[in-house]
Amino acid sequence: MNQATTRREWLQGTAAVMAGAAVGRGAAPAMAATTASAPQYAFSYCLNTATIQGQALSLREQVEVAIAAGYQALEPWVRDVKAYADGGGSLEDIAKLAADGGLQIVSGIGFPQWINDDADVRAEALQQVRGEMQLLHRIGSRHIAAPPVGATNGRLLELDAVAERYHALLKVGREMGVVPQVEVWGFSKNLRRLSEAIYVAAEAGHADACVLADAYHLYKGGSAFEGVRQLSRQATHCFHINDYPDTPPAEIGDADRIFPGDGVGPVADMVRALAQNGCRCHLSLELFNRTYWAQDALKVAKAGLAKTRQVVEQALQDLPASEA
Repeated sequence: MNQATTRREWLQGTAAVMAGAAVGRGAAPAMAATTASAPQYAFSYCLNTATIQGQALSLREQVEVAIAAGYQALEPWVRDVKAYADGGGSLEDIAKLAADGGLQIVSGIGFPQWINDDADVRAEALQQVRGEMQLLHRIGSRHIAAPPVGATNGRLLELDAVAERYHALLKVGREMGVVPQVEVWGFSKNLRRLSEAIYVAAEAGHADACVLADAYHLYKGGSAFEGVRQLSRQATHCFHINDYPDTPPAEIGDADRIFPGDGVGPVADMVRALAQNGCRCHLSLELFNRTYWAQDALKVAKAGLAKTRQVVEQALQDLPASEA
Protein backbone atom coordinates (compact mmCIF):
# COMPACT_ATOMS: atom_id res chain seq x y z
CA MET A 1 0.00 0.00 0.00
CA ASN A 2 1.50 3.35 -0.99
CA GLN A 3 1.75 6.39 1.27
CA ALA A 4 -1.05 8.31 -0.46
CA THR A 5 -3.47 5.41 -0.15
CA THR A 6 -2.63 4.94 3.50
CA ARG A 7 -3.33 8.59 4.23
CA ARG A 8 -6.59 8.66 2.26
CA GLU A 9 -8.02 5.51 3.82
CA TRP A 10 -7.03 6.61 7.30
CA LEU A 11 -8.69 9.98 6.89
CA GLN A 12 -11.86 8.32 5.57
CA GLY A 13 -12.52 6.32 8.65
CA THR A 14 -9.76 4.69 10.61
CA ALA A 15 -8.99 7.42 13.14
CA ALA A 16 -7.37 5.87 16.19
CA VAL A 17 -7.73 6.80 19.84
CA MET A 18 -4.42 8.32 20.80
CA ALA A 19 -2.23 7.54 23.75
CA GLY A 20 1.05 8.22 25.43
CA ALA A 21 1.46 11.93 26.13
CA ALA A 22 3.57 13.32 28.89
CA VAL A 23 1.30 12.80 31.88
CA GLY A 24 3.84 10.56 33.54
CA ARG A 25 6.69 13.08 33.22
CA GLY A 26 5.31 15.76 35.52
CA ALA A 27 2.83 16.47 38.20
CA ALA A 28 -0.73 15.92 37.04
CA PRO A 29 -2.68 19.16 36.82
CA ALA A 30 -5.12 19.86 39.60
CA MET A 31 -8.63 19.63 38.22
CA ALA A 32 -11.72 21.28 39.63
CA ALA A 33 -14.91 19.23 39.88
CA THR A 34 -17.49 20.67 37.52
CA THR A 35 -20.60 19.81 39.49
CA ALA A 36 -21.34 18.72 43.03
CA SER A 37 -23.48 15.84 41.76
CA ALA A 38 -20.83 14.45 39.39
CA PRO A 39 -17.37 15.14 40.84
CA GLN A 40 -15.88 12.31 38.76
CA TYR A 41 -16.08 14.57 35.71
CA ALA A 42 -13.34 17.12 36.10
CA PHE A 43 -12.00 19.89 33.92
CA SER A 44 -9.80 22.85 34.74
CA TYR A 45 -11.20 26.25 33.78
CA CYS A 46 -8.46 28.12 31.96
CA LEU A 47 -8.14 31.65 30.59
CA ASN A 48 -6.29 32.04 27.30
CA THR A 49 -5.04 35.61 27.45
CA ALA A 50 -6.14 36.32 23.87
CA THR A 51 -9.58 36.82 25.44
CA ILE A 52 -8.30 40.00 27.14
CA GLN A 53 -5.61 40.85 24.61
CA GLY A 54 -7.18 44.12 23.55
CA GLN A 55 -6.80 45.57 27.04
CA ALA A 56 -2.99 45.48 26.61
CA LEU A 57 -2.27 44.11 30.08
CA SER A 58 1.14 43.04 31.30
CA LEU A 59 1.78 39.40 32.14
CA ARG A 60 1.43 40.18 35.84
CA GLU A 61 -1.89 41.93 35.26
CA GLN A 62 -3.12 38.96 33.21
CA VAL A 63 -2.29 36.60 36.07
CA GLU A 64 -4.02 38.90 38.55
CA VAL A 65 -7.18 39.07 36.40
CA ALA A 66 -7.32 35.28 36.06
CA ILE A 67 -6.95 34.80 39.82
CA ALA A 68 -9.55 37.46 40.65
CA ALA A 69 -12.02 35.99 38.14
CA GLY A 70 -11.74 32.52 39.67
CA TYR A 71 -9.90 30.51 37.01
CA GLN A 72 -7.75 27.51 37.91
CA ALA A 73 -5.41 27.83 34.94
CA LEU A 74 -3.86 30.33 32.54
CA GLU A 75 -2.62 30.06 28.95
CA PRO A 76 -0.52 33.14 28.15
CA TRP A 77 1.07 34.12 24.85
CA VAL A 78 4.83 33.69 24.64
CA ARG A 79 5.29 37.22 23.33
CA ASP A 80 3.78 38.61 26.55
CA VAL A 81 6.01 36.38 28.68
CA LYS A 82 9.06 37.53 26.72
CA ALA A 83 8.05 41.20 26.89
CA TYR A 84 7.68 40.96 30.66
CA ALA A 85 11.10 39.36 31.06
CA ASP A 86 12.74 41.76 28.61
CA GLY A 87 11.26 44.65 30.60
CA GLY A 88 13.01 43.51 33.75
CA GLY A 89 10.18 41.51 35.27
CA SER A 90 10.93 38.34 37.22
CA LEU A 91 9.35 35.23 35.75
CA GLU A 92 9.99 33.41 39.00
CA ASP A 93 7.88 36.05 40.77
CA ILE A 94 5.13 35.42 38.22
CA ALA A 95 5.25 31.70 38.95
CA LYS A 96 4.96 32.41 42.69
CA LEU A 97 2.14 34.90 42.19
CA ALA A 98 0.19 32.32 40.20
CA ALA A 99 0.85 29.50 42.67
CA ASP A 100 -0.12 31.64 45.66
CA GLY A 101 -3.38 32.47 43.89
CA GLY A 102 -4.19 28.83 43.11
CA LEU A 103 -3.53 29.34 39.41
CA GLN A 104 -1.61 26.92 37.18
CA ILE A 105 0.11 28.24 34.09
CA VAL A 106 -0.51 25.24 31.87
CA SER A 107 0.42 26.15 28.30
CA GLY A 108 1.65 28.94 26.07
CA ILE A 109 0.88 30.27 22.61
CA GLY A 110 3.87 30.65 20.29
CA PHE A 111 4.44 30.61 16.54
CA PRO A 112 7.70 28.88 15.52
CA GLN A 113 7.67 27.55 11.94
CA TRP A 114 8.39 23.93 12.85
CA ILE A 115 6.29 22.70 9.91
CA ASN A 116 7.84 24.86 7.19
CA ASP A 117 8.98 23.08 4.01
CA ASP A 118 12.36 24.82 4.15
CA ALA A 119 14.83 22.84 6.27
CA ASP A 120 16.79 25.96 7.23
CA VAL A 121 13.60 27.70 8.41
CA ARG A 122 12.69 24.63 10.47
CA ALA A 123 16.15 24.52 12.06
CA GLU A 124 15.82 28.17 13.03
CA ALA A 125 12.33 27.51 14.37
CA LEU A 126 13.60 24.73 16.63
CA GLN A 127 16.14 27.12 18.06
CA GLN A 128 13.41 29.71 18.56
CA VAL A 129 11.16 27.25 20.31
CA ARG A 130 13.93 26.25 22.72
CA GLY A 131 14.00 29.82 23.99
CA GLU A 132 10.22 29.99 24.18
CA MET A 133 10.01 26.71 26.06
CA GLN A 134 12.64 27.95 28.51
CA LEU A 135 10.55 31.05 29.24
CA LEU A 136 7.40 28.98 29.73
CA HIS A 137 9.19 26.49 31.95
CA ARG A 138 10.26 29.34 34.24
CA ILE A 139 6.64 30.30 34.90
CA GLY A 140 5.54 26.70 35.40
CA SER A 141 4.06 25.83 32.02
CA ARG A 142 4.61 22.32 30.69
CA HIS A 143 2.87 22.66 27.30
CA ILE A 144 3.06 24.90 24.26
CA ALA A 145 0.83 25.19 21.19
CA ALA A 146 2.28 24.01 17.86
CA PRO A 147 0.08 25.49 15.11
CA PRO A 148 0.94 25.14 11.39
CA VAL A 149 2.65 28.53 11.11
CA GLY A 150 4.70 28.56 7.92
CA ALA A 151 2.36 26.20 6.08
CA THR A 152 -0.96 28.02 6.15
CA ASN A 153 -0.63 28.76 2.44
CA GLY A 154 1.30 27.21 -0.44
CA ARG A 155 1.27 23.53 -1.29
CA LEU A 156 -0.49 20.75 0.59
CA LEU A 157 2.10 18.87 2.61
CA GLU A 158 2.26 15.10 2.95
CA LEU A 159 1.06 14.23 6.42
CA ASP A 160 3.84 11.70 6.93
CA ALA A 161 6.39 14.48 6.36
CA VAL A 162 4.53 16.70 8.81
CA ALA A 163 4.60 13.85 11.35
CA GLU A 164 8.39 13.63 11.02
CA ARG A 165 8.68 17.37 11.63
CA TYR A 166 6.40 17.14 14.64
CA HIS A 167 8.59 14.32 15.99
CA ALA A 168 11.61 16.62 15.76
CA LEU A 169 9.69 19.29 17.68
CA LEU A 170 8.66 16.76 20.31
CA LYS A 171 12.29 15.77 20.83
CA VAL A 172 13.15 19.38 21.62
CA GLY A 173 10.17 19.53 23.96
CA ARG A 174 11.34 16.43 25.80
CA GLU A 175 14.76 18.04 26.34
CA MET A 176 13.19 21.28 27.60
CA GLY A 177 10.41 19.76 29.70
CA VAL A 178 7.62 21.41 27.67
CA VAL A 179 5.32 19.37 25.44
CA PRO A 180 4.30 20.83 22.04
CA GLN A 181 0.66 20.18 21.11
CA VAL A 182 -0.04 19.89 17.39
CA GLU A 183 -2.80 22.43 16.80
CA VAL A 184 -5.70 22.50 14.36
CA TRP A 185 -6.12 25.77 12.43
CA GLY A 186 -9.32 25.77 10.40
CA PHE A 187 -8.22 28.53 8.00
CA SER A 188 -4.91 26.86 7.15
CA LYS A 189 -4.03 24.91 4.00
CA ASN A 190 -2.40 22.32 6.26
CA LEU A 191 -3.71 20.89 9.56
CA ARG A 192 -7.07 22.49 8.94
CA ARG A 193 -8.99 19.39 10.03
CA LEU A 194 -8.92 17.51 13.31
CA SER A 195 -8.38 14.23 11.47
CA GLU A 196 -5.13 15.58 10.00
CA ALA A 197 -3.79 16.64 13.40
CA ILE A 198 -4.71 13.26 14.89
CA TYR A 199 -2.94 11.48 12.03
CA VAL A 200 0.20 13.57 12.51
CA ALA A 201 0.24 12.92 16.26
CA ALA A 202 -0.36 9.19 15.78
CA GLU A 203 2.36 8.86 13.14
CA ALA A 204 4.91 11.04 14.96
CA GLY A 205 6.12 7.97 16.82
CA HIS A 206 6.68 9.81 20.10
CA ALA A 207 5.14 9.16 23.51
CA ASP A 208 4.45 12.85 24.11
CA ALA A 209 2.40 13.41 20.93
CA CYS A 210 -0.89 15.19 21.60
CA VAL A 211 -3.49 17.36 19.90
CA LEU A 212 -4.76 20.87 20.64
CA ALA A 213 -8.28 21.29 19.27
CA ASP A 214 -10.50 24.37 19.20
CA ALA A 215 -14.29 24.56 18.82
CA TYR A 216 -14.09 27.51 16.42
CA HIS A 217 -11.32 25.98 14.30
CA LEU A 218 -13.21 22.70 13.96
CA TYR A 219 -16.11 24.64 12.47
CA LYS A 220 -13.91 26.89 10.34
CA GLY A 221 -12.05 23.93 8.83
CA GLY A 222 -15.08 21.72 8.28
CA SER A 223 -14.38 19.08 10.94
CA ALA A 224 -17.39 17.31 12.40
CA PHE A 225 -17.57 17.79 16.17
CA GLU A 226 -17.90 14.01 16.60
CA GLY A 227 -14.18 13.78 15.81
CA VAL A 228 -13.51 14.93 19.36
CA ARG A 229 -14.47 11.39 20.38
CA GLN A 230 -11.11 10.25 19.01
CA LEU A 231 -9.22 12.25 21.65
CA SER A 232 -8.24 10.33 24.78
CA ARG A 233 -7.14 11.59 28.16
CA GLN A 234 -3.51 11.10 27.10
CA ALA A 235 -4.03 12.77 23.71
CA THR A 236 -5.45 16.10 24.81
CA HIS A 237 -4.30 18.39 27.60
CA CYS A 238 -5.87 21.67 26.51
CA PHE A 239 -9.04 22.35 24.53
CA HIS A 240 -9.79 25.85 23.27
CA ILE A 241 -13.39 26.50 24.16
CA ASN A 242 -15.47 29.18 22.46
CA ASP A 243 -18.59 29.57 20.35
CA TYR A 244 -19.56 31.22 17.08
CA PRO A 245 -22.61 32.79 15.41
CA ASP A 246 -24.55 31.31 12.51
CA THR A 247 -22.07 32.50 9.89
CA PRO A 248 -20.79 30.28 7.03
CA PRO A 249 -17.28 28.91 7.64
CA ALA A 250 -15.92 30.70 4.57
CA GLU A 251 -16.99 34.06 5.99
CA ILE A 252 -16.33 33.66 9.69
CA GLY A 253 -13.14 34.95 11.33
CA ASP A 254 -11.35 34.89 14.65
CA ALA A 255 -12.99 38.12 15.78
CA ASP A 256 -16.43 36.46 15.48
CA ARG A 257 -15.76 34.10 18.37
CA ILE A 258 -18.14 34.56 21.29
CA PHE A 259 -18.68 33.18 24.78
CA PRO A 260 -19.51 29.45 25.00
CA GLY A 261 -23.25 28.93 24.86
CA ASP A 262 -23.98 32.25 23.16
CA GLY A 263 -23.71 30.86 19.63
CA VAL A 264 -24.83 27.93 17.50
CA GLY A 265 -21.84 25.64 17.99
CA PRO A 266 -22.21 22.14 19.53
CA VAL A 267 -19.85 23.16 22.32
CA ALA A 268 -21.63 21.20 25.05
CA ASP A 269 -21.55 18.11 22.81
CA MET A 270 -17.78 18.48 22.46
CA VAL A 271 -17.31 18.80 26.22
CA ARG A 272 -19.56 15.80 26.74
CA ALA A 273 -17.45 13.76 24.31
CA LEU A 274 -14.27 14.72 26.17
CA ALA A 275 -15.88 13.67 29.47
CA GLN A 276 -17.01 10.36 28.02
CA ASN A 277 -13.41 9.73 26.96
CA GLY A 278 -12.24 10.34 30.51
CA CYS A 279 -10.38 13.50 29.52
CA ARG A 280 -9.27 15.78 32.35
CA CYS A 281 -8.07 18.63 30.20
CA HIS A 282 -7.90 22.39 30.60
CA LEU A 283 -10.86 24.11 28.94
CA SER A 284 -9.10 27.25 27.78
CA LEU A 285 -11.33 30.18 26.84
CA GLU A 286 -9.80 31.68 23.68
CA LEU A 287 -11.61 34.61 22.08
CA PHE A 288 -10.56 37.51 19.83
CA ASN A 289 -13.77 39.49 20.06
CA ARG A 290 -13.26 43.25 19.69
CA THR A 291 -16.42 43.97 21.67
CA TYR A 292 -14.99 42.10 24.66
CA TRP A 293 -11.62 43.80 24.19
CA ALA A 294 -13.32 47.18 24.65
CA GLN A 295 -14.68 46.15 28.07
CA ASP A 296 -13.08 45.82 31.49
CA ALA A 297 -10.79 42.77 31.46
CA LEU A 298 -11.99 41.36 34.80
CA LYS A 299 -15.62 41.74 33.75
CA VAL A 300 -14.95 39.82 30.53
CA ALA A 301 -12.97 37.12 32.32
CA LYS A 302 -15.72 36.58 34.90
CA ALA A 303 -18.44 36.47 32.24
CA GLY A 304 -16.44 33.97 30.20
CA LEU A 305 -15.92 31.70 33.19
CA ALA A 306 -19.61 31.79 34.11
CA LYS A 307 -20.61 30.97 30.52
CA THR A 308 -18.09 28.12 30.33
CA ARG A 309 -19.33 26.65 33.61
CA GLN A 310 -22.91 26.71 32.31
CA VAL A 311 -21.91 24.84 29.15
CA VAL A 312 -20.01 22.22 31.13
CA GLU A 313 -22.95 21.69 33.47
CA GLN A 314 -25.20 21.24 30.45
CA ALA A 315 -22.74 18.80 28.89
CA LEU A 316 -22.48 16.64 32.01
CA GLN A 317 -26.18 16.61 32.84
CA ASP A 318 -27.41 13.02 33.25
CA LEU A 319 -24.08 11.58 32.09
CA PRO A 320 -23.69 8.14 33.69
CA ALA A 321 -20.74 7.74 36.05
CA SER A 322 -19.70 4.61 34.16
CA GLU A 323 -18.81 6.72 31.12
CA ALA A 324 -16.16 8.73 32.97
